[in-house]
Amino acid sequence: MDVKNKVVIITGASSGIGEATALKLAEHGAKVVLTARREDKLNELKGKIEKNGGTALVVTGDVTKKSDYENLVEKTLNEFKSIDVLINNAGLMPLSYIKKLKTDEWEKMVDVNIKGVLNGVAAVLPTMIENKRGHIINVASSAAHNYFPGGAVYCATKAAVKMFSEGLRQELAPKYGINVTSIEPGAVSTELMNTITDEDIKEQFKEMQKMTFLEAEDIAEAIYYALAQPARANINDVFIMPTEQQR
Repeated sequence: MDVKNKVVIITGASSGIGEATALKLAEHGAKVVLTARREDKLNELKGKIEKNGGTALVVTGDVTKKSDYENLVEKTLNEFKSIDVLINNAGLMPLSYIKKLKTDEWEKMVDVNIKGVLNGVAAVLPTMIENKRGHIINVASSAAHNYFPGGAVYCATKAAVKMFSEGLRQELAPKYGINVTSIEPGAVSTELMNTITDEDIKEQFKEMQKMTFLEAEDIAEAIYYALAQPARANINDVFIMPTEQQR
């Protein structure tokens, strides 16, 4: 599937993987729809894309709110008449040890990392089913495979995203031509770690930060690879780790 002129919704597009993916796909001719809560960052990204000759639409929204997704889909269809790709990228990672009982943070992870993905799929699926084509990309994590201390809830949310992706693929790809990919990165240099409030976890990560992390652009390349395949080929999972990361 050539991404040129394809309409691509990207959540969490204001920074990190979302921003890098928007730049990459727009460079190859995709019409990118940028959504996140930080309108100033989205408009700044839109300016970069348009300066390079690309096409971008900004629609601010919160992935945990179904009404925001309905507005996003409506504005996308009004502007571009179609939705070809959804990239569920928005996520939170406020790691903490279970005994700290940071239950508010647990709930936020479930709301954004799981419910946000469900809301996105529910919003775009009617259009994709009607068109009998499309591609849903869910950004999971290597944490979907391996538990690490402080990551119990985060790992659980990403394991849910990975399994949901496989369910989507089995139900949608054969019957409706909708491909589904789970992107599963290891440590990536993004703002994700800024959400950690547990001081013990912050101390633990000081040692890990001596390692060379992946860059957001590396994940954007993986997403582009999955999208650039012919419709007959479904890239189910992309598991990408920093060379220095063991697990």
